[in-house]
Amino acid sequence: MGGRRKLILIPLIICVVQSFAQVDETTDSVALIMQSDTSAVWVLPEMFSDYDSTFSFIRFNEDTLYWGHDSMNLVRFYQKWNDVIQNKKGNVHIIHIGGSHVQAGTMSHRIRKHVLAEYGGEPADRGFIFPYSAAKDCNNPRDYKISKSDVFSLIRNVYNEYPSPLGMSGISVYCTQSVHSIKFTMNEPAYDFATDTLILLGRSNGHYIDPILKYDTIWRFADETDTVNDRFYYYLDRPLQEFTFYFPCGAPDTFFVNGLWLKNGKPGVTFTSIGVNGAAVPSYLRCKNFTRDLKAFPPDLVIFGIGVNDAFGNDFDSTIFKNNYLQLIARIREANPDCAFIFLSNNDTWKRVKRGRYAVNQTGPQVSETMKRLAELTGGACWDQFEVMGGLGSMAKWQAKGLAQKDRVHFTVNGYNLIGDLFYHAFVQPLKSLQP
Repeated sequence: MGGRRKLILIPLIICVVQSFAQVDETTDSVALIMQSDTSAVWVLPEMFSDYDSTFSFIRFNEDTLYWGHDSMNLVRFYQKWNDVIQNKKGNVHIIHIGGSHVQAGTMSHRIRKHVLAEYGGEPADRGFIFPYSAAKDCNNPRDYKISKSDVFSLIRNVYNEYPSPLGMSGISVYCTQSVHSIKFTMNEPAYDFATDTLILLGRSNGHYIDPILKYDTIWRFADETDTVNDRFYYYLDRPLQEFTFYFPCGAPDTFFVNGLWLKNGKPGVTFTSIGVNGAAVPSYLRCKNFTRDLKAFPPDLVIFGIGVNDAFGNDFDSTIFKNNYLQLIARIREANPDCAFIFLSNNDTWKRVKRGRYAVNQTGPQVSETMKRLAELTGGACWDQFEVMGGLGSMAKWQAKGLAQKDRVHFTVNGYNLIGDLFYHAFVQPLKSLQP
């Protein structure tokens, strides 16, 4: 795809291009000026000044978005985001969805913190969270803590079979035969993620189970219950940063927790992450209630970070990969036909070929090209993480600098933070060009 276009800037004028969809007359006049020239000088932003200049393997000049031809949904997303900032009214909902890179939460929260620091004001809804560490050996994002009375059982969308249908989270924890509890505590002191409305996503098997919410000395049942769509609504008398849910199960009753949505009614950006260790694109296609759940919290933008597990074997087929993605996108568009998409190509990865011996996974370039093709087909954009980090074999250099783990698949905390910084720089440029 030698003619791929990069976003250089977005001026406040309109330029009509034949390949673009007709702009709605009510939409502000904003145009994308794209060109294939990649020779422009890239100036290192101040946000990267703390990183050692010896990280010469990082291709900072590739740190930009590659746009599809008809990207009006993405244009409208940036317009909506700008309107929310300027008018301090309304909300923008962004979902970052993927596998273990996203479940860890480090990269997602790094992006969230950049958004809040630069454009946030008072934090809007924290959005969707999941109690990963309620289950045994299951890692949890660091910006909220989970405590449990007993270990919960776990269902992930990577399993071939599971006892209860999964929703948009792609994961569930469940308890049976006795009273179990999960305590949620916000763990980001820099931001007030207090919530005054809780929406618990969950369902019971056997006798009906009514989850009980406790905060301070108050115990209460749900104010509203939607048993058809597996939702419990709690409207609080004051904002909370800490609360506990109790699930009174008696044998053989079971309660499945599919996640929790935290609302506070404030305008701004809600940045949600949904990640499942080991998940590939077909994993989310197996989630029966994926679209049903998403309709309750429709996204304005989905940032896809799924692909490492799809391309890790020896039989990667880019056509199957692309078609699976198009099926998932169709399900998201059922929830919001105007949803915009940004695709993150895979990071460079290595795989074990023999005991104690690893080799570079050669699928990285294929995935990058497929992601760019998906951006073309869906009117989205692609951030080529693979090229930005240095291309084929570069994960070994990241590991040598303490930015990648020994498996050369996952990053360290510092590595995820750097990836988050790099993505945010590319992600926010269209918005900056709309600012006065």
